[in-house]
Amino acid sequence: MPAERLHLVRHGEVHNPDHILYGRLPGYHLSEAGRVMAQAAADHVAGLGRPVSALRCSPLERTQESAEPFTAVFDLTPRLDERIIEPTNVFEGTRMRRALMNPWNWRHLRRPSLPSWGEPYASIAGRMRAAMDEAWDAAGGGDVVFVSHQAPIWIAHLAIAGHRLRHDPRSRRCALSSVTSFERDGGTWREVAYAAPAAAGIDLGAV
Repeated sequence: MPAERLHLVRHGEVHNPDHILYGRLPGYHLSEAGRVMAQAAADHVAGLGRPVSALRCSPLERTQESAEPFTAVFDLTPRLDERIIEPTNVFEGTRMRRALMNPWNWRHLRRPSLPSWGEPYASIAGRMRAAMDEAWDAAGGGDVVFVSHQAPIWIAHLAIAGHRLRHDPRSRRCALSSVTSFERDGGTWREVAYAAPAAAGIDLGAV
């Protein structure tokens, strides 16, 4: 029996006082506010009154920590899945505004539709779809929760909605610890809900 619903949950706020674009860099953990946000996301999913049978998360620290409340609420051990990780980015480890002041870096902006500064949007969409399809078919009923990142969640949303993948990152509707929910009928995915149960926060390190 396949899954009944799949929830893409973004991680909570990260402790990032230097405003670094952290990408896949190790050592970036949830702030205290971020842990509260992660709990709010888990409480929201629990409040739906739906059984959750599988939990997966990106292998980065902030997503594993954001999965901990789901482990406690649903008594599930998260499976690490590289396919739902943050995309690569050439500006990783820098302060974005400062990096863009250097003319040498402008070459990375030559094709924003790709984008030329990191992993292609089509690649992100493909790996997210593969992870979603595999988890859906393997669930054995109930809901599936993925704890992932802003860019992969938003790209999955765009791809499933049939929109072009090129976009302004500032326009993403994917708040910290938000929950974007999907169902699949046959081979067709559709988005069924979006919720932002956590207090507002700013992620200055998002790709």
